Amino acid sequence: MDLDGLVGAAHRVREVWTYVESLDLTPFYSRIQAVEGGAGRPPIDPAILMALWLYATAEGVGSARALAKLCTSHDAYRWICGGVSVNHHALSDFRTGHGNRLDALLTQSVAALMDEGIVELERVSQDGVKVRASAGASSFRGKEKLETCLREAKEQVETLKRELLEDPSATTIRQAAARTRSAREREERVQRAIRAREELEKLRVKEEEKKKARASTTDADARVMKMADGGYRPAFNTQLATDTKSQIVVGVEVDNRGNDFGQLSRMLEQIQTRYGRRAREALADGGYVSMHEIDKVTATGTVMYAPTRVQKTTKNPDVANPHLPRANDSTAVGGWRVRMGTPEAKEIYKERASTSECVNALARNRGLHQYVVRGIEKVRSVMLWFALTHNLLRAASFRRAVAAVA
Repeated sequence: MDLDGLVGAAHRVREVWTYVESLDLTPFYSRIQAVEGGAGRPPIDPAILMALWLYATAEGVGSARALAKLCTSHDAYRWICGGVSVNHHALSDFRTGHGNRLDALLTQSVAALMDEGIVELERVSQDGVKVRASAGASSFRGKEKLETCLREAKEQVETLKRELLEDPSATTIRQAAARTRSAREREERVQRAIRAREELEKLRVKEEEKKKARASTTDADARVMKMADGGYRPAFNTQLATDTKSQIVVGVEVDNRGNDFGQLSRMLEQIQTRYGRRAREALADGGYVSMHEIDKVTATGTVMYAPTRVQKTTKNPDVANPHLPRANDSTAVGGWRVRMGTPEAKEIYKERASTSECVNALARNRGLHQYVVRGIEKVRSVMLWFALTHNLLRAASFRRAVAAVA
């Protein structure tokens, strides 16, 4: 069967493959251990795996098992594979095992768009989106419960070892290895949860709050956060920075804190590290506003645009007016208050809704509702896939618009 004939000339999958062909995937090839002339099964080309996950992310497919099935039943995915057989283990490992390389690809791809003039990086907008973690609320336990879980996990490992020594023929080698591995992994998860709970305990001041510190035995990095609907669930706080001119994502960060304080300055530092320059202006919502943060951002030369708070409980007209400097304000904070009262600043701040909120909505539409991976590093890898996919589609849209005008 002619696979190429099953995919139209203007199909999105061809844009994805063209994009992958333009990437420098040398770091991905360097990890391959089975090479010509040596032992080992021929590996799957990283370009195929890269194209599969980019296209799957664009289509809202977030499961490695679902993607593996599509590679045998859907023409677009079969076209990418080109007859190469893939399994969900290889797909899952590739998706989460290349975090640093994906991060480098984001930097390289955005730098290329800057050379094309698509990205200016003069004004960026940042917003956070809390995404449900792959952990249940019942998996969070306190100190005593975690110690009990650890003791039970160790006992299970010792029991399995003893059973294998007493009667090696009771189970097959594969079954014994699987049961032992599962028990050890549970022990490791509990140990990570204990360390995470101890870290949370150190951050709390009051003794009664220290005793309430809990961590998940499923995903020790997850934290219970207040979500957009007002409920509390285990989640991660994802930060995306977007170039306002092009809606291209220029920075990605994942945190397990429930608020956005301090996130703007961290993101601006990340952007400078990535591209060797700082954004001239930064837009953020009220959740990022603190006096310390305004001072820190302003000191680096970036102009911050964020809403001021109105204090309705005071009768002092100078305090009630959010656009007048106050007695204890620093120069940067006072300037921010005055600036946000001008028509120009209000007009500039409107761009945040059409950039950050739009990008977050598109990510939701592509299936960003709950992570199916565990651990903050794997979660960050998943978000890098979303960023790369979004930038790929956005840049392709720009190029089509330019071609149509020409």
